Amino acid sequence: MALPKTFLRRICRAVRRIACLLLISLLPLSCALAADVPAVAAAADLKFALTDIAARFEKESGRQLKLTFGSSGNFANQIAQRAPFELFLSADESFVFRLADAALTEDRGVLYSIGRIVLFVPKASSMKAEALLADLPAALADGRIRHFAIANPEHAPYGRAARAALRRMGAWSAIEPRLVLGENAAQAAQFAVSGSTQGGIIPLSLAISPELSRLGSYAPIPAAWHADEPLRQRMVLMKNAGETARAFYRYLQTPAVRALFAGHGFVLPDEMAK
Repeated sequence: MALPKTFLRRICRAVRRIACLLLISLLPLSCALAADVPAVAAAADLKFALTDIAARFEKESGRQLKLTFGSSGNFANQIAQRAPFELFLSADESFVFRLADAALTEDRGVLYSIGRIVLFVPKASSMKAEALLADLPAALADGRIRHFAIANPEHAPYGRAARAALRRMGAWSAIEPRLVLGENAAQAAQFAVSGSTQGGIIPLSLAISPELSRLGSYAPIPAAWHADEPLRQRMVLMKNAGETARAFYRYLQTPAVRALFAGHGFVLPDEMAK
């Protein structure tokens, strides 16, 4: 027997009301998920490594991140002024400790890697990328080095490590007038490969990337040459961190991601939670 049209209309109206109520109840959840896209401040040497890792995290978790790369010192100053970052990956753990002492972080963070520096020489340069910077003194003396790139030591840990290494070999006073300072390690790397300099000291993590390695060659610099600037890289959650930032923080400490850091040229600390 066919149902009365008035009854069918009542059923349709009831279904529409239920659908609307369900949609309204789900809106807060969907808005919260959409809003939980944490701002992550990351040292410039992480540009290729963290971009790769973040893409994997987003694919696996369905959550989004907003990565910003720059100098660790500048980020520390911005966070101290209440910049809305939820996670900070510094190239120098002292910046994390400074923020922790100011009660701006959840704790004193986690040591996630130790950075390395290299001499990078672009293909067009007459300078040689030799072990222990063997060609550097001669290149300074005969004028083959007119411009040389490092990150700004005033706020970039890799710049301080470069300065320490150059002082260790007695080349700082000769090379200082020829320096081209990058705002951060990534900009210093851009200067080193652009042809506007004859070379530079940059992070190994950038030098081995496909984007840069095809443009020149590099030679590792002994860690002992910048022992006073050891590039101990530490990450920490801010007190305002949401669930996505916390999930990414945990993800960065997993064995698979630690292996990714190593593949991008970082030395892994013996204990991730040290």
